[in-house]
Amino acid sequence: MSNVDGIFTGPPEEAGSRLIETFNPQSMMEVKFGGKSNVGRGGMASKCAAAMWAVENQVSVVIANGMSRSSTITDIVNGKKVGTFFSLETNDGPSVETQAHMCRLGGRALAALPAESRAAIINNLADLLVKEVHSILNANTLDLEAAKGVLSDHNIARLKLTEDKINTLASGLKLIAESAHSTTDQVLRRMQIAEDMTLELRTVPIGVLLVIFESRPDALPQVAALSIASGNGLMLKGGKEAWHTNRVLFNLVQRAMEEFSPPTAIQLIASREEVADLLKMNQFIDLVIPRGSSQLVKDIQEAAGSIPVLGHAEGICHVYIDKDCDSKKARRIAIDAKCDYPAACNAMETLLIHKSHLAGGLFHKMIDDLKQNNVKIHIGPRLSMLLPVSPNPLNNFSVEYGALECNVEIVDSLQDAVQHIHTWGSGHTDVIVTEDDKSAKEFRSSVDSACVFVNCSSRFSDGYRFGLGAEVGISTSRIHARGPVGIQGLLTTKWILVGDGQTVEEFTAGDKRKKFIFKPLPLEEPQVAEVPAPPAASDTEPETKSAEEVKKSVVKDTIKKVIQDTDKKVVQDKKEVQDKKVVQDKKVVQEKKVVQDKKEVQDKKVVQDKKA
Repeated sequence: MSNVDGIFTGPPEEAGSRLIETFNPQSMMEVKFGGKSNVGRGGMASKCAAAMWAVENQVSVVIANGMSRSSTITDIVNGKKVGTFFSLETNDGPSVETQAHMCRLGGRALAALPAESRAAIINNLADLLVKEVHSILNANTLDLEAAKGVLSDHNIARLKLTEDKINTLASGLKLIAESAHSTTDQVLRRMQIAEDMTLELRTVPIGVLLVIFESRPDALPQVAALSIASGNGLMLKGGKEAWHTNRVLFNLVQRAMEEFSPPTAIQLIASREEVADLLKMNQFIDLVIPRGSSQLVKDIQEAAGSIPVLGHAEGICHVYIDKDCDSKKARRIAIDAKCDYPAACNAMETLLIHKSHLAGGLFHKMIDDLKQNNVKIHIGPRLSMLLPVSPNPLNNFSVEYGALECNVEIVDSLQDAVQHIHTWGSGHTDVIVTEDDKSAKEFRSSVDSACVFVNCSSRFSDGYRFGLGAEVGISTSRIHARGPVGIQGLLTTKWILVGDGQTVEEFTAGDKRKKFIFKPLPLEEPQVAEVPAPPAASDTEPETKSAEEVKKSVVKDTIKKVIQDTDKKVVQDKKEVQDKKVVQDKKVVQEKKVVQDKKEVQDKKVVQDKKA
């Protein structure tokens, strides 16, 4: 027992010192010990030496704080992570604490890069995805083989990558690269608060993100690109079911970064235990984003403590078929919302149909459509009462099936549908199909969800389909970001005030030598034009000129200026032509490279086919 929480990298009171949770022989090299403790007979160096001697003789050792709480010993015995545990095993790589610390430093270096460099990294990554598509798919095949009989069908669907998916992923990354030019350090507000005092509100990165995702390996390059574009450090934890695919994709991210930024800005976490440790490190982690099952999100929200969590627990999405709908639109939208990708969080889970369609025939056609697409239907209690023969009615509409299953219920009115959505929905995405503008407007304003759609599938609730390039997740939170979260959701703000020696005392009520102005200013600071110096006076030039001479001088100066402007325009036009030619030449070179890369891929495939 000690009077400090364990072994630190330096004296505990020293800025930058970090607690070492697992101490091994390598740790002696990174610890800077202080003087003797005022508790006990020796300093921390002697405690560590004694602890290592005990471990070498097969005695387990933990150094922890015995003065901060009374349950320290029982907590250690019960397996809780308390203090510093001593071990003879050495780590293959850096500890998770070191990784988090390096990520913080690397993230700051990434944020300091010009936007052009961050965009270049993302474009590099997009190109590498296309170039290395076969390596990615080979790794993905290993994961799919291991998942057979272990994962459910909808989780296998999330895990599987195809060449089309990767090409779409690369296209999304190109969009993110374009938006990287308008992310950090953007002025949102400028104001002159007093004479010689200007206040600005600018965008800045959040800091370090911890993103945890299950099954979907395509999330890794998406999230990495969004973090790079927004200048954030990133800690990634993928599911073990995608281990091979994630390793290949992570290596591509590292390759894309190495020319411009320290790769330490993006880290891959190996184990679930390391995630538990990271969730306690609010000095390093600024935002946690879980992507996966509702249980994963709930577990992370409970364990995160003081670190904010951005995400949604469930995706209970509704499609409401209004009385004044177009039947063809209604049928297409419902089938797409459920069957396009049933495992997605934006897939329809409940179909609400206005009661008027029971007699009109649309109801039966929609039920037949679902059955033909192998959708298992759960009947709601209202609908059950109206059918001559019905299975046991459903009592819980808050299930996210993630498969070819959905609920069907009858409602009396639009207001009834809205009430159902508010009772059972998760605030994710809800849809109305109607030709009545008044009903559409009422639905949009009444439904309290992150995404509210009119006459289109719930599957459009996606960062790529919103033009964001990709998303780190979909948030149902009401604070900071809501809906598909792209680059803007990974930024925060800071205030910058520039003065000239002012003090608050000068503005106080008793001594108002200065006054507040609070004058809004343009977002862009005006460019100050240089004023040419007046011509030097000449001894031979008369001090005064006649009106005729002044007139001739003005005409002469005007003609001279027109000639100068014309010459500048000619030079500028020549430069534009040259610039266009350079761009065209680069484009031709790039197109040739794409053709060459495709040929190389085809040649490799031919060789592989011959070998096979």
